[in-house]
Amino acid sequence: MTTPHLSPKAQAVIKQITQFRELDAPTHGGRVLSYVYDSGLAELDELAAQAARAVQSVNGLDPTTFPSVAMMERDVLGFVRDALNGDNNVVGNVTSGGTESCLLAVKTARDLWRATHQDTPAHQPNNTDPATPSGASARTTPPTVTMPRLVAPATVHAAFHKAAAYFDLVLDLVDVDPTTGAVNPADVIDRLADDVALVVLSAPNYPYAQLDPIADVATATEAANIPLHVDACIGGLALPWWPGLTTPWDFRVPGVTSISADLHKYGYAPKGISVILHRGPHRHRHQYFAVTAWPGYPVVNPTLLGSKSPGPLAAAWAIITYLGTQGFTDLTAATHRATTTLTTALNRIEGLTIQGTPTGPLFALVEDTTVPPNRRVNPHLLVDAARTHGWILQAQPGAHQRTQPDLPQSAHLTITPVTEHHTHDLITALTTAADTVRGTPSPLTDPDLHTRVTALIDTLTEPTTNTTLTTALTALGINPTTGDLPNDLSHILAYAQLLPAPIAEQLLTEILALLVTPTHRKEPDEPPHTH
Repeated sequence: MTTPHLSPKAQAVIKQITQFRELDAPTHGGRVLSYVYDSGLAELDELAAQAARAVQSVNGLDPTTFPSVAMMERDVLGFVRDALNGDNNVVGNVTSGGTESCLLAVKTARDLWRATHQDTPAHQPNNTDPATPSGASARTTPPTVTMPRLVAPATVHAAFHKAAAYFDLVLDLVDVDPTTGAVNPADVIDRLADDVALVVLSAPNYPYAQLDPIADVATATEAANIPLHVDACIGGLALPWWPGLTTPWDFRVPGVTSISADLHKYGYAPKGISVILHRGPHRHRHQYFAVTAWPGYPVVNPTLLGSKSPGPLAAAWAIITYLGTQGFTDLTAATHRATTTLTTALNRIEGLTIQGTPTGPLFALVEDTTVPPNRRVNPHLLVDAARTHGWILQAQPGAHQRTQPDLPQSAHLTITPVTEHHTHDLITALTTAADTVRGTPSPLTDPDLHTRVTALIDTLTEPTTNTTLTTALTALGINPTTGDLPNDLSHILAYAQLLPAPIAEQLLTEILALLVTPTHRKEPDEPPHTH
């Protein structure tokens, strides 16, 4: 396939995109320690780009029209299934990302629960009433039933909060140890009952990289006939080759009924591609949506999307085919070496400590409360200081728990193979940043901040208006027209942590919505706009 020559006008369009990209954080070189996963192999990027280009015009909606989609999906699923120790009974689909995989795991479990806990399952038409149409319209009014529960540790990914909200489940969160981020298996098991549609555990969890007690809980869920999903979105393509890891967490554990794993993380594919795998075709088929009761073509969707680009699938297939098991083993070994070097060095910085005992290529830094306050390093101030040295860590607010003490603020680091070449520079930068902010109190302790938080709560009463939102955003140092943030993000996150969750979520929603609110768009040859 040859690349056509671009006209000057087309080149100008590409130049604009290049200029936009100059505003972005760097996606290569290991400077951004979240969101991006850099193998350090430039050839993989070019291979993925060419693979995606080869299927650019294909619609992944219908593999009967485009068999290449099914062929690549089969191969990708087979590779991930083998990596996760699944047998021939394990089946699934490629999805658009970890969130979709998690949503589908919950949707599947909900539908299976409904099928066994009510006379007329919500996903089936009521054929006893001749006036009730068959097909999609019958699905819009499910019978009234008790909402099932989704049980998970407090550290479960936010995607499961979204899934519970989308699919009408009660999210029943189990508190974790605030000093380690680990959940006690007995606390999860105590929540099991007939109204539990799904238990979710993580391999590992995102905030602190704790490997949840999957085997211990699975024994109980299997005995109670309750499905157990393992969210391995971040660890699924790293833990299979992680040196020294012997704890079973995947399909080797009999009670595990489904697993999600992202190929756009440690599969090094471009966004967005993930995999959802189920133990048994029966579970898998409940994931599907199918409708023939309309005058168009029969719609049979295994995932939430209809039409979809097969570009990420082709890229993932190409990378898997190119690397093979040995390639993933080598890249994981490089990531492991970098992670070990960093955790050892950063744990020695006075005032900081690693949260718990991480498993896999990620960890979180928290304030070391065993040293005097004037020697402690607040992780959010560390994130702000590290940014001035060109390193972007992810600040994680603390979180309230029902019975256990609250979880602390932390700084999250995701490590990739390319990090191995930059560990010295990263350690130096974080050491310098820690020295800069050591002993500076957390913004959470600022009396003036608490006064302003109280004022914000008083301002943002129902009904909230555009005027009150503008006032609140201005008080936070945020441009109420564009959503642009100040450089000092630690104070914004302190606000988010201190405000009641509904208010904090409303403000953050407003900020992100402002970022994409359209303004007048000037065409390349259009004269300047005048009022």
